[in-house]
Amino acid sequence: MSKPDVFIIESLAFADENEEFFEGRILSEILRMIGKSPIYYYVRTYQELDAVLNRFGESQYRYLHLSCHGDQDSIDTTLDEAIRFQELGRILNPHLKSRRLFVSSCEVVNEQLAEVVMPSGCRSIAGPTEEVRFAEAAVLWTSFYHLAFLQDHRRWKGEKLRGILGDLSILLEIKLSYYWRSRSSLRGYKWEIFGSD
Repeated sequence: MSKPDVFIIESLAFADENEEFFEGRILSEILRMIGKSPIYYYVRTYQELDAVLNRFGESQYRYLHLSCHGDQDSIDTTLDEAIRFQELGRILNPHLKSRRLFVSSCEVVNEQLAEVVMPSGCRSIAGPTEEVRFAEAAVLWTSFYHLAFLQDHRRWKGEKLRGILGDLSILLEIKLSYYWRSRSSLRGYKWEIFGSD
């Protein structure tokens, strides 16, 4: 049985490390304050990311949070740039069935990522669709997890998550995307963009 808790994987550029912009680490500390038991890993390479994703799979934690740099078709680790979504899906997908993915990375949560990840059986993907500063990301994710766990510590419902994401998008003026599994859709998933023009 899966555990209603957050497994955080973070990877930053050297300049971000020097500034100590560890959003994932801060999130981990806040989650502990609200009574959760997050697991936090910092990785610098694709190889480490792959190995830590295997640990996520073994952990049975229900929620995976990735904090990294990226763009519309790839993510970066500290030492490996432009890990394309197809390759990311290859190492992510074996671990996502019936789990939720949250991505704190500029422009990454989009249709291309959904096409690769949602067939894995992932319940949902959420994250910003535009550039977000570190301070904004830290406020967004600590607020999101606090509100989601406040509503239900055991099992999150999609419509409540959509409500939280919609409210935070308005409050923080951040454009967010949410993709969720749907049997009624030919693609197998539906989506909503919050904060769109």
